[in-house]
Amino acid sequence: MTRDAQHNTGALMTTRRKVMQYATVLGVGSASLLQSRDLKAAIFDGKEAAGLNDAWPQMQYRKLGRTGHNSSRLIFGCGATLSSSRHDDLLNRAFEAGVNTFDVGYKHYYNDAERNLAPFLKKHRDDIFLISKAQVPAGIDWDATITISQAKTAAQGWLAYMDESLDEMGIDHVDAYYLMGQNNASIMRSEEMHRAFEQAKAAGKVDYLGVSTHQNAENVLTAAIETGVFDLAMIAITPGGWYDWNDRSILAGSPPMKDLQPLLQQAKEQGIGIVGMKAGRYLAGRAWLGWGNPQAFDNFYDSKLMQAKLSEFQRSYAFVLEHGIDAVNADMQSLMHLQENFFAAATSAEYFEQTA
Repeated sequence: MTRDAQHNTGALMTTRRKVMQYATVLGVGSASLLQSRDLKAAIFDGKEAAGLNDAWPQMQYRKLGRTGHNSSRLIFGCGATLSSSRHDDLLNRAFEAGVNTFDVGYKHYYNDAERNLAPFLKKHRDDIFLISKAQVPAGIDWDATITISQAKTAAQGWLAYMDESLDEMGIDHVDAYYLMGQNNASIMRSEEMHRAFEQAKAAGKVDYLGVSTHQNAENVLTAAIETGVFDLAMIAITPGGWYDWNDRSILAGSPPMKDLQPLLQQAKEQGIGIVGMKAGRYLAGRAWLGWGNPQAFDNFYDSKLMQAKLSEFQRSYAFVLEHGIDAVNADMQSLMHLQENFFAAATSAEYFEQTA
């Protein structure tokens, strides 16, 4: 083959490759746009599928307390993402990139999320740390004290939810199961609840007990520390302090996160793995109504973090990860959001002189 022929063949192959890439961008991007209604995310998804986006950084890992699990610092929050449909593309991309911890929740709150996670679990169950959760059906206010009778009923209800979760996911064992959205410290201290967990553990259904909390979180975490039976705690916390679920804001009077270090360290010393959630929720506000909070946490950041090429959401994730949080749980409903959160978790240590 002559040099000119070789050149023409190479040019033709390059043209064909570009045509195929653009076709992929158009096809995947169009499908993503129909689903997400987010043009920017749709373009990103199309370019990602065509291999045109920048390479992802290497994920970082940290042990989750006494579980011994070396978790990716980004946890895939599956509840909202999978509540109405499967998203194997996102799950597989996260797994391929190094995410090895997945968090979901029971059907009475997250609809079909557990069921939609099942196909992914069939392929990867042995390679990931799986967390699910259910609310404790106690029917009492956050500041009430649960009675023994109420606790017995609530404990059995929680165990029934765990069985439902296992059925929904088509498995017989989950690595950790949480008391979901817990705001009552007396439930945390209930021996009936502790015995219920031990019963499930003895039956081989679960290994570790956890709690998720976004109301009265400081007292709930303190109770988890004092009981000594909780292995994981997922807390709603931001650079500005505790996140308040009721007001969708920062809890009034909350100390900033830097001042909460002693409590977080105490939890770690008790062997509790600490997972952060809602780190950036307050930033979103309601921009479509003309009000948002993108700069809400800027006063808590030093110049190095402020000068980093990160979005406001990425800064919030990076900050909490380097101030006492082992891993951050994030909801990701597009490849763009997955990549954004992944980047923040993988590179968080780069923006701080010392890590917590």
